Amino acid sequence: MRKQNILFNLDDTLAYCNKYFSQVIEEFADHMTKWFDSLTKEEIKQKQLEIDLKSVDQHGLTSQRFPESFVHTYEHYCDLMEKKKNNADIEFLRELGFKVFQIPVEPLPYMNETLQRLKDAGHELYLHTGGDEPNQRRKIAQLELATYFEHRIFISEHKDTTALSDILKTIDADPNITWMIGNSLRTDIVPALEMNIHAIYIPAETEWKYNVVEVNVEPKGAFLTLNSLSEVPDAIHQYIMGENPSRDDIPSDYLDIHDQEENKDNLFT
Repeated sequence: MRKQNILFNLDDTLAYCNKYFSQVIEEFADHMTKWFDSLTKEEIKQKQLEIDLKSVDQHGLTSQRFPESFVHTYEHYCDLMEKKKNNADIEFLRELGFKVFQIPVEPLPYMNETLQRLKDAGHELYLHTGGDEPNQRRKIAQLELATYFEHRIFISEHKDTTALSDILKTIDADPNITWMIGNSLRTDIVPALEMNIHAIYIPAETEWKYNVVEVNVEPKGAFLTLNSLSEVPDAIHQYIMGENPSRDDIPSDYLDIHDQEENKDNLFT
């Protein structure tokens, strides 16, 4: 069996991430409704989402961005309601936002077993994660991912097709034997398909709306959707051996559900 180059995303592919953001956003909305009693939690969360997404476009996936979205949301409503801004409240919100980066990281089910099986099969494993260096290195260390990826770890603040292209050039990857595995349609799957490599999509239990986009790229290789990390080794093996894995496209009901929820006021679906 020919050795494959297999790139993994980290957040919500190998380890939980979005659920912690969801918890902290709930805390933020609770505090905001105490300060602005005419607002609903859903209004507040929608405004925070709007501000956060704009900041991603400008600043990428840096940790600083998320706490500042709390501060800017607070300042927005202070200006709107002619309420005096309180420096203590601003500092409290900033600290609340940073709390999400202090939570010990938790691996998704079958993380170690899946990576070990692929490593034992002789494949070359790479990690391509989005975010700032200190936070992502913290997670990598806590999960002991160097066991599987060694020095083959790439961290991108702007995780897009350009970033993936640079990685593929660095590792001199043959597209015919290279895979990208992740939960984000925007930052994992679309870039992989645009670079003509194989893609495996594993939908997250809770998804950030930023990650959900339409896939309008015609795959040149495999494009699979799986339910669990545990299915990855067999799916890759079947493809290499010329067999067809059971799921080979994004479930239409998944995108339909997310399209319906675009108008809801929740950050996570």
